[in-house]
Amino acid sequence: MPFTFTPTDLDGVILIEPRVFGDHRGFFLESYKQSDFGNAGVNVSFVQENHSRSSAGILRGLHYQTAPFGQGKLVRAIVGEIYDVAVDIRRDSATFGRWIGATLSDSNRRSLYIPPWCAHGFCVISEYAEVIYKTTAEYRPDYEQGIRWDDPALGIDWPTRQVTLSERDRHWPSLADIADTAVMA
Repeated sequence: MPFTFTPTDLDGVILIEPRVFGDHRGFFLESYKQSDFGNAGVNVSFVQENHSRSSAGILRGLHYQTAPFGQGKLVRAIVGEIYDVAVDIRRDSATFGRWIGATLSDSNRRSLYIPPWCAHGFCVISEYAEVIYKTTAEYRPDYEQGIRWDDPALGIDWPTRQVTLSERDRHWPSLADIADTAVMA
């Protein structure tokens, strides 16, 4: 199998390491293979792929889409390094409000699968980073929501507190203030 799938402390959030084949020409890896992901319990269909480029200290998130357009995400950094975070936003979950973080980079070539019931965000920790992520639902701006990146109730241990945010990301509510109807099961 060309992947190692490592469960995290949040059920359904999985760290994925590809098998890399390298020689004097460079390297080759499979970044996604439906049958292997399915065998590892990631039985989803991806319908959209996004690509972003951001400078050091840029923080994007914490974002999610509400039902019926919740997005599972398969995230990886193809240039540079990011700290990627998933937060469980299911109020009826034993892990509600808990988060996990993982460093994704062009050198470790890891991916993180984040189910639709998580809010997601990342912070760039290299000079710049390019991130590609596949989603299980198309982007629907009317269904997009967010949570404050620095919500004290979450206590996310971001690698820096000196971040640059979009205007929209500055004004998301705290986890306690998001609407019950917004949370994905």
